[in-house]
Amino acid sequence: MRIVSVNVGLPRQVDWAGKAVATAIYKQPVEGSVRLRRLNLAGDSQADLGAHGGPRKAVYAFPSENYGFWRDQLPGVDLGWGAFGENLTTEGWDEEAVALGDRFRIRSAIVQVTQPRIPCYKLGIRLGRDDAVARFLATGRTGFYMAVLEEGELQAGDQLELVGTEMDRLAVADVARLYAAAISDRNLLQRAAEMTLLPASWRRRFAARLAGHSPAH
Repeated sequence: MRIVSVNVGLPRQVDWAGKAVATAIYKQPVEGSVRLRRLNLAGDSQADLGAHGGPRKAVYAFPSENYGFWRDQLPGVDLGWGAFGENLTTEGWDEEAVALGDRFRIRSAIVQVTQPRIPCYKLGIRLGRDDAVARFLATGRTGFYMAVLEEGELQAGDQLELVGTEMDRLAVADVARLYAAAISDRNLLQRAAEMTLLPASWRRRFAARLAGHSPAH
């Protein structure tokens, strides 16, 4: 897997439904080497730290292979690199191949995949589509968040070398579909409910479905 584009952006105010909304989903590609830090990339930030960012969601990666699908799904929408708010546009591995806990080396840095991206309404603002969030999640083409285990430098063209995995490899796409209730495989639900990399609220959600109850919101 390699990095096609490195994208960063700072929070800005946008108008939505008659309100001013702060969002950092508008990312732009940058040239040259960029510092990868524990909480983000240099030059990047998040507007809502309750939903985005933090040590477990320091970097958001999105496979470039998904762009062809979304260009077909969203004709007329300008989809350049970074359009989905990703920090790293990647090539080579998609959500079916990448699993929770996978660890990748990028030069001297090491990152670990922690969870799929569950978008909020701001993705709809960015794409100009009210139905964007539901469609995005149901496909499993969500991209994935990564924690930064070792800081370093990176840039477009760098390789991501797989250096470690969990014994139970649970694909990012499967977890996203489970979260969206797009699939109901009990074996996958059990494995996801026991995956300590996932937030406790997600594990409770999956455990509740196993027990036959609706998850609490």
